[in-house]
Amino acid sequence: MPLRSNAKRDLLKSVPLFEHCSRRELGKIAGITDEIAIDNGKVLINEGDRGREFFVIVSGEVDVRRNGRKLATLGPGTYFGEIALLSQQPRTATVKALTPLRVLVIADQAFVGLLDEMPELWLKVARSLAERVAADEQSG
Repeated sequence: MPLRSNAKRDLLKSVPLFEHCSRRELGKIAGITDEIAIDNGKVLINEGDRGREFFVIVSGEVDVRRNGRKLATLGPGTYFGEIALLSQQPRTATVKALTPLRVLVIADQAFVGLLDEMPELWLKVARSLAERVAADEQSG
């Protein structure tokens, strides 16, 4: 059963990239998401490819690998694809479905269009990314 817009908004609020966003902004972001089902075993992202979308897992699990080495298993409420989407750099890992999945997908053109429509969102997303980088540097 597809998520209602309120459930999409609540799920997006749990994504650190959007944690500084207002309820209205989250509603706008939810409005550009597509919810899709993905079969077990499907590769969603290939390392080295150009990033064209960002994923938030609604249900199921994915395997994340870089250079063939396992980095993580991600499940509901987690996300991936944001760095390549925002930086237009090649994907840094390969992500494959370990189970059947339901994901929210945000396409690059829709997201950039929303950021252009709501310039205040740029600052909030940039702040979240900066906080993530700082946390990674402190832990690494």
